[in-house]
Amino acid sequence: MILYHGSQKIISKPQFGQGKVYNDYGQGFYCTEDQELAKEWACPTADDGFSNCYELETDGLSFLNLMDTSFCTLHWLSILVNNRKFDLNTPIMRQGVFYLSENFLPSLTGIDVIKGWRADDSYFSFAKAFLSNQISYNQLQNAMKFGNLGEQIVIKSKQAFDAISYKGYELAEGKKYFPLRTSRMEKAKSDYRESLDKADISGLFIRDFILKEIKHDDPRLR
Repeated sequence: MILYHGSQKIISKPQFGQGKVYNDYGQGFYCTEDQELAKEWACPTADDGFSNCYELETDGLSFLNLMDTSFCTLHWLSILVNNRKFDLNTPIMRQGVFYLSENFLPSLTGIDVIKGWRADDSYFSFAKAFLSNQISYNQLQNAMKFGNLGEQIVIKSKQAFDAISYKGYELAEGKKYFPLRTSRMEKAKSDYRESLDKADISGLFIRDFILKEIKHDDPRLR
């Protein structure tokens, strides 16, 4: 598997046990299969960055693919809320996080690599809106497609880190990729605001999940 990591540094040897604990899927090395997307990630400002390229030998590695049809958006969200640090400032949010953790949180035991949605600040605001009962499950699902923010692959285990080999890098020009990154995020926010004008009165909200004890095998979640 060929992977790319966007950074403002050249990273020839990713180190196991480093990185932020409060990232989407916890501590790990975050990559993508899309080189152009990696170049956007490398340019959070107008300064130039680097798209580092790696080859991952997948034989013997255990994958959790949250994009598989056996999972729904709430499996992704349950992992997110258990890793991201944010204020649970209402009772419904606290109950919602507890309910998702009890009923939708996949086991990460023995998992070497995770593939799933990328959750930048735009995506995370959608997730918080769902947890605070402001948007429905269908609205959350639709929001996941806004801006085409992309998927990410996270190297989690020591075994997976040992299976990475460095293949070099390409320069990511800030003057090109920073505007692309900004416009992508702005489109996601704009599409989201537009979607709120279409009320989903009959949809499933987090309160419904809790009161009706809706589980991961409910056909309405697919």
